[in-house]
Amino acid sequence: MSHSSGATSQRTSRSFSSGQVISPPTFKMKFSTPDYDYSDSNMELVPPCSVESVNLLGAQLSILFYFMFVFSVFGNGLVLLIIHRFEKLTTVTNILLVNLVMSSLIFMSSLPFMGVYLQLSNWIFGNVMCKIHGTVYYLGSYSSVLFLTLLTFDRHLAVVHSLTASRLRSQRYAAVSCVLVCLVSCLCMLQAHVFYTKALVDFENTTYCQEYLNEIPGIEGKLLSDFGFYIQLILFLIVPLAVTIYCYVRIAITVVSSKIVTKFKTVRLIFVIVLLFFTCWILFNILMLMNDEDADCETRQKMDYALEVTRVMAYAYFCISPVFYTFVGKKFQKYFRQLLVKTFPRFKRDVFVCLQNRSKMSTQSTQN
Repeated sequence: MSHSSGATSQRTSRSFSSGQVISPPTFKMKFSTPDYDYSDSNMELVPPCSVESVNLLGAQLSILFYFMFVFSVFGNGLVLLIIHRFEKLTTVTNILLVNLVMSSLIFMSSLPFMGVYLQLSNWIFGNVMCKIHGTVYYLGSYSSVLFLTLLTFDRHLAVVHSLTASRLRSQRYAAVSCVLVCLVSCLCMLQAHVFYTKALVDFENTTYCQEYLNEIPGIEGKLLSDFGFYIQLILFLIVPLAVTIYCYVRIAITVVSSKIVTKFKTVRLIFVIVLLFFTCWILFNILMLMNDEDADCETRQKMDYALEVTRVMAYAYFCISPVFYTFVGKKFQKYFRQLLVKTFPRFKRDVFVCLQNRSKMSTQSTQN
């Protein structure tokens, strides 16, 4: 395989895969491929657009993947431990939280492999792991987004419709919701594997774990790509965005209109949650939608830089969201302090002093 034909093949696969933009895509190595000036009948060769600096930035940022993986294992493991020690899987919130934690751990398990791949610019784990990596990646990301959306909706029911929703928020409701999320995630993951073949590609003594659009008789490749694009656009961007905005606006209105003393602290927390969702998850997907393969070299480079940075932010959101959603609750904070004191008795005095200071601050703010 010559250099030009190999690079052209990689470029073609990337253009097909650009249809899958809503879920964070499996990383594809970028190539400096020559462009052609079609206005000239002799098809003048235009110098390639350099992507070495983009790949270098991606390799440097991928170091954060290892820290995300460790933090996710520790933080999500702590959430599971607290639920196991102090809670039971009898409430809707706990059932959804456990499923969100498991989805996050599934997704995060793919990051160390991706980090090695980015830094070496070479897939060293074999063909089987290439396919497993893609399965874990898509399944974890799809289910994480849907479970986060489901948790947001459940919180809306608990706050805005606290009286009428008590019957709806049952174990059966939680179980059916989780099954539906898993079913949709698996179907979308299978769609990616049916329409796209994940395979190892040898190119100039380097192995890449890439995706290629399957040639299905009677169906155009463009049609398959567009179908996957719109499915993911609706399920993993428009629906989560609409549900998140609607639910948290209703929650904020309900809290402000109530006579809760700590309402402003609650509204501030809501603002932080929404801000995290927008800056980490939505921003990355918007940039993916704006990505244009036919743009000039300078524009493509700037877009690739932005995508590398926002991709890390999107991954970080998957990493911290289960822990963040758990420990914003005072009950889980109390359980964590109990677990900390029981595991490390020396911290008992420090925890007691911290609670006293917090109680004084709360009393002063109430009096003011």
